[in-house]
Amino acid sequence: MGASTAKDAQVLVASLRSAYSATPTKLKIIDLYVAYAVLTAVVQVVYMAIVGSFPFNAFLSGVLSCTGTAVLAVCLRMQVNKENKEFKDLPPERAFADFVLCNLVLHLVIMNFLG
Repeated sequence: MGASTAKDAQVLVASLRSAYSATPTKLKIIDLYVAYAVLTAVVQVVYMAIVGSFPFNAFLSGVLSCTGTAVLAVCLRMQVNKENKEFKDLPPERAFADFVLCNLVLHLVIMNFLG
């Protein structure tokens, strides 16, 4: 049973790797940005768990900023992806402008939350 599971996992990884190799470079860059934002949030949570959360507003602001940025980047990826038929009439420049504007609003709210 263990050998078939390992073989299935290898087939799955090979399938995902071949499908992701066909992904455009712009989407891969957005994927890296999302991974960086999520990794930064995880580092902040681990730091809070080790050191403590004395300025709790600062901790919440940092984690919510990273999480919100990652969510907005995923939305940008959905809008820029040419294979997504839901946003076929939306130009990439408009999607990026929406991303920048929403990030600006998000970070203004985060700065306000800091006090």
